[in-house]
Amino acid sequence: MSSRRRLPVLALAFGALLALLAGAGQAQATGYRYWSFWDRAGDHWVYASQGPSTARPSDGDVQGFRFSVSEDSQDSAKPRGTASFASICAATPARGGEKRVALVIDPGTAQDAPSGETPPKPRAACARVADDATTAEALAAVAKPLRYDNQALLCAINGYPKSGCGEQVSASNSKDTKAVTGKGEAKGDSGSGGPSVGLLAGGGAVVVLGAAAVWQARRRRG
Repeated sequence: MSSRRRLPVLALAFGALLALLAGAGQAQATGYRYWSFWDRAGDHWVYASQGPSTARPSDGDVQGFRFSVSEDSQDSAKPRGTASFASICAATPARGGEKRVALVIDPGTAQDAPSGETPPKPRAACARVADDATTAEALAAVAKPLRYDNQALLCAINGYPKSGCGEQVSASNSKDTKAVTGKGEAKGDSGSGGPSVGLLAGGGAVVVLGAAAVWQARRRRG
């Protein structure tokens, strides 16, 4: 086969590569809009290892909630604002049989807000609850109304947002696409999955180019 006849084949392979890479970029440009749950460890935030309905903080602990669009716990936005127990609970004295938990509640930015909604300003509150209370009970003491879905996913704090719960959205324009159950759960369950569509598409591109290279080498030897 002449070099002129090989050019269309290589052009098709290159075109397939571009299409696959474009698809990979689009597949990765998605996230989930949800309330994430955090623990304060020293001077930084750590994604909570369990959910607010099972976590039982101690007196003096600081915990946070942040509403944002993110793919998973690795890129989830952290709560902003004051995160010091001394400052948040300064006006809340200790009592026997009760504990104080400092809570940072950050509704996020306008970019992450559902269509037609404006996020409230971040705030901090000191919850004084029973010694055996969970984080969910502490949150309910200072941030009602709370809203949960039928699988106990935390959907709204202080009534924000008014609707929706864990929607999958486009990371580029935050346009809602569909609801996803359990993803981005404020209980601290980050979840796991198989290879992303983008990764598989990239692998496909390698296969396309590899096949074209092998074919060309064989033709040269022949």
